[in-house]
Amino acid sequence: MAYWLIKSEPFKYSWEQFEKDGVTFWDGVRNYGARNNLRSMKKGDLLLFYHSNEGMEIVGIAKLVKEHYPDPTTEEDAWVAVDVKPVKRLKQPVSLATIKADPRLKEMALVRLGRLSVQPVTDEEWKIVVNELGKTK
Repeated sequence: MAYWLIKSEPFKYSWEQFEKDGVTFWDGVRNYGARNNLRSMKKGDLLLFYHSNEGMEIVGIAKLVKEHYPDPTTEEDAWVAVDVKPVKRLKQPVSLATIKADPRLKEMALVRLGRLSVQPVTDEEWKIVVNELGKTK
């Protein structure tokens, strides 16, 4: 199993809406690096759900339920979508400022590649964010 981080602006698609929907397709990615990350995801992988621009915090955990397929929002063959479902909300959202302040997370893609909308997360980063900072343990 691998770990990932996906970003959404809460005014476009919030964690609250995600929970109401139950399952959604993750589409609209138009960056090749992010697209390649979508292609690398496997069913069962876990994802951190990050509110970007507004809030700027990790708010929940999602799970990949369907691997990549052609993005239904475009006719261009280059782009893909995946299906995800919410698993649980973090007891305590983890802000970007908190992540940047933790020296153990200085190499996290969220810090180094801030604009990338779909990012890998290492096992160690996952443990720190979810079990310590997000207090889901």
